[in-house]
Formats: sequence, structure tokens, C-alpha cells
Amino acid sequence: MSRSAPGAGPQPYAPLGAGPRPYAEVIGDPIAQSKSPLIHGFWLTELGIAANYRGCHVTPDGLAGYLAARRCDPAWRGCNVTMPHKQAIMPLLDRVDPLARRVGAVNTVVRAADGTLTGFNTDVPGFLEPLAPLLARPHLFRMARILGTGGAARAIVSGLAERGFVLVLAGRDPGKARALLDELAPQGDHHAVDLAHFAAPTDFAFDDRAGCCDLVVNASLLGMTGQPPLRFDWSHAPPGSLAYDIVTAPLDTPFLQGARAAGFATVDGLAMLIGQADSAFTHFFGQAAPRGRDAELRRMIARG
Repeated sequence: MSRSAPGAGPQPYAPLGAGPRPYAEVIGDPIAQSKSPLIHGFWLTELGIAANYRGCHVTPDGLAGYLAARRCDPAWRGCNVTMPHKQAIMPLLDRVDPLARRVGAVNTVVRAADGTLTGFNTDVPGFLEPLAPLLARPHLFRMARILGTGGAARAIVSGLAERGFVLVLAGRDPGKARALLDELAPQGDHHAVDLAHFAAPTDFAFDDRAGCCDLVVNASLLGMTGQPPLRFDWSHAPPGSLAYDIVTAPLDTPFLQGARAAGFATVDGLAMLIGQADSAFTHFFGQAAPRGRDAELRRMIARG
């Protein structure tokens, strides 16, 4: 994986403002829908940092060329990586952080001053951030129903398995779901099912959930603008479940609307998006993201 000498670490940058205006990007195919430029731009303005963050459309065929060009640009601090590049980008990097290697997906690439590129996964801490108060409490049992088997699901499976959850992973291909569980969560009594299993109502009688923690997570693109809807019947959710949708466009998805109508608490996709951006921002610009105005940031994103 590494093209650099063993043990050679990334070299620190000169301070911001010491050369050409620094910038970072988010890459994907498509990319126009990304809200990352708004988030990072808001934080750069808050901190008075003279830097830019922008979207860049990169096709799968253009990924290697993009990285080759950017690694030669000393003003480029790195990029966030969205679909469909999170796994394809890994062999093109010089180093991969242990967490990203374990997850098998990179969503943040950082360029060192010597041009070497290191891949990180900030999706795991980003996904877990809004769950921190819940996970800080002890539970007799933790279970998560995760819908989807794509790149985001890899981070979610890895993060929740590490925190003691029994996982039910649902995909259109149950075999792919089983393989993902075997790879990322080999310990524990986890289950792979067909996504269609959750579409029809059930009369299953749930046992006492006192002291339990139950999550239902849409880790797929279903329900996103331009995508088919996610068919999930809320009779499959145990009493007291928390519904979490990673989709950000629209922000209030039919999945979340259905959860609220059934009496469940919800977490929307902006929570994960802002959480993962926080970690990436520090990598790119060397300062912690200013989180004191998250409510205003969320309103800006919701407006457009």
C-alpha cells in the first residue's frame, strides 16, 4: 500500500497563509448535492481562516488522475470522499489509517507537505457522535437493525459492533450482507436478512425492552432524492427504538416521518454529516471546527 519509506511519517505543513491560498475539496460522482462545502465554508468563516473548500466532480475513470494532479499541488490540503470512491481510492494512497483499513473504506484523504497521501475514515466517529449520550449509559442488551450494505454501512457496522450491538444487517443481497458481517464483525451472533423482510407488517411480540438499546438505521441511499423509497414497516421496530437516517437530501425523509408517526425518536443525516466533517476539518486546516453554532449551521443547510 505504501510508496514511502517504512516509518516515514507525513511532514507538517507551513502555517496557513504562508503560501498560496490553501483549499480542500469533496469529490464524488455525482457531487452537486454535497453539503460539505457549505459546512466547511461556514467553519472557515467563523474562524477567519483564509482557505477554501469546494466540490469537485470526479468520475471513477478520473480518480487516479485527480489524485496524481492534486498530490503535486502544495495548496491542496486533501479531500473528503463520497460515493462511489470510498473503497476504490484506497490502493491509490500511500498510507491508510488503521480504522479506515479495518472498515475497508476511506472518506477523508490528507496531503502531507511531502506530497504523500493518507486515508482516514471519519464516518465512524461522525455516525457515533449524536449517539454518544445514549451509548454512555449501560444497557442490558443492544441491537441495531441496519438497512443497506454500501460504503456507509461498513462504517456503521464496524462502529456499532465495537460498542456491543447485536446487528441485523438487511440488504437486497443477503449473501453480501452476510459477507460484510463476517468481515467486519466476526465476533457475536449477528444476522443477515433480505431487505424485503422489513417491508411487510409483522405481528411479532417483542419482549420487555426495559434496559435495552434498539436502533433502526437507514444506511442506504433509498429515500434520497432521485432514488426509490425505502420500504420499512415500523411494526418491525421494538418499543423505544431510535430511528437514524443517513440520507441528507431530503433532510426529513419518509423513513423519519414514518418513525415519528409510529412514536419513535429520530436522528437525521445532518448529524452524521456534521460529525464526520468535524474530524476532517481538523485534518485539513489544523484547527478544531467551531461547533457552538451548529443550530444555525443546520438551518443554513436546510434552507439550501
